[in-house]
Amino acid sequence: MNQYADGKMLAEVNDGIGRITFNQPEKHNAMSIKMWLGLDQILDMFADSGDVRVVVLEGAGHKAFVSGADISQFGQQRANAQAQKEYEKLTNAGRAKLASFRKPVLASIRGFCLGGGLGIAMQADLRIAATNSQFGIPAARIGIAYGFDMVRKLVSIVGPAHARMLLYTGQRIDSAAAERIGLINKVVPDNELLNTVAELSKTIANNAPLSLWASKLAVSEATKSYSERNMEAVQKAVAACFDSTDYYEGRTAFMEKRTPRFQGR
Repeated sequence: MNQYADGKMLAEVNDGIGRITFNQPEKHNAMSIKMWLGLDQILDMFADSGDVRVVVLEGAGHKAFVSGADISQFGQQRANAQAQKEYEKLTNAGRAKLASFRKPVLASIRGFCLGGGLGIAMQADLRIAATNSQFGIPAARIGIAYGFDMVRKLVSIVGPAHARMLLYTGQRIDSAAAERIGLINKVVPDNELLNTVAELSKTIANNAPLSLWASKLAVSEATKSYSERNMEAVQKAVAACFDSTDYYEGRTAFMEKRTPRFQGR
């Protein structure tokens, strides 16, 4: 287990799965600036590692995934609009790398998933939640507003009507409601969360990495307006699959009725 941000961020790799743990349970895993910098470092390491096929995000303890930003830092580091700009400069690298990460990312959610924590979960490709989870964006209750990128992501996942309800009321919803509006992919009993995420992660990790990247990229571009789409990148990603040794391996394994052994090239 590797430690970052003075131990507030943890990283480990096992059987193709890179695990990132937000490790500040005494504050319900609220994100500090140091934790954002630690996330940035971990994502760089996982991006460069051929041993990592899938990344899982989780919160330490049983009470929270991530409860939002560390509000104890607001007075010093987010006191006004100018301070907020400086805060964004310090945290944007981690946000941008999570948003553009090439490998599949799963959020394993238990307990509070609020504000910026929900923003982190929304950057994951899939969100699996325990029944005891709670979701919400309390910005209106403390007098701030979330940036356009986060709001746009929320709208792309749940649609404008549900986005307005979450943003305008600042109220929390339970995991059943979150699943109903499409905010999360699946709800499982609390004691089944770890096994469910492990099985799903392993299934994905066993698939062809180039195919996964092509699919992830295509889905991402599909959520953008026509003028913003990078169709050249999508076409290159598709072509790379057809030119890969993994494609030959996939065809051969199918004919030989065996499990393919993909190498990501």
